[in-house]
Amino acid sequence: MLVAERYEKIVQVVNERGSIRVSELSELCQVTEETIRRDLDRLEQDGRLRRSHGGAVSIKENQTSEIPFLERETMFSEEKKRIAREAIQLIQPHDRIILDASTTAWYMASLLPDIPLTVLTNSIKVAMELAGKEKVKVISTGGQLAKRSLSYVGPLAERSLDHYHVDKLFLSCKGVHATRGISESDELQAGVKQKMIELADQVILIADASKIGVRAFTQVGVLTDVDVLITDDRVTDDLREQIEEIGISVKIV
Repeated sequence: MLVAERYEKIVQVVNERGSIRVSELSELCQVTEETIRRDLDRLEQDGRLRRSHGGAVSIKENQTSEIPFLERETMFSEEKKRIAREAIQLIQPHDRIILDASTTAWYMASLLPDIPLTVLTNSIKVAMELAGKEKVKVISTGGQLAKRSLSYVGPLAERSLDHYHVDKLFLSCKGVHATRGISESDELQAGVKQKMIELADQVILIADASKIGVRAFTQVGVLTDVDVLITDDRVTDDLREQIEEIGISVKIV
């Protein structure tokens, strides 16, 4: 494969998946990981993608639209499950919590024990997962259906949240950046998540390492809104230290 052909293949795959690891690209293109890293550096310089820790993120997806839920479900699934298991340890019986429409929140819902809880969510997938747990009370926001994420967004979803106050919010996002803060690819999702942050006594950010250091299209909030960040062990020491310096407790799984 010629270098130009490899560049085109990398950009195509990154845009199709939204994000991908260096190791996966190395396997797809049959070249070393060092070669892929150099390719990604060049493609980022050319404005065709954005580097992230351990891989690359699509600029197209990162800026303008959500990745469909079924695609996100398969991205970094093992890391997300570890994050979900760690997040569940922070939940106590009779807590009132919010689970957002992220795939990591869905993993939390699937792994959550059947204990007395009140769960507020804008996610169809989360609500369906919790429907079989008899002791868990589920409240759905309603609102405009975002088909790609299978979630409710928009003014109605935001207004419905005004009626509640919760102990803990489990929130994911598209990007976590030391200066840019928490960001999303979609303005409607960002609006709902901003409202969720206002309602919670404690904000727990559940974000795999591919999102750390990324600046997405629409700001959700500043990192000082966050009490705890749970991420996976692919995050670099530098990025972890930058976040800890802000006063956030970082849990690595």
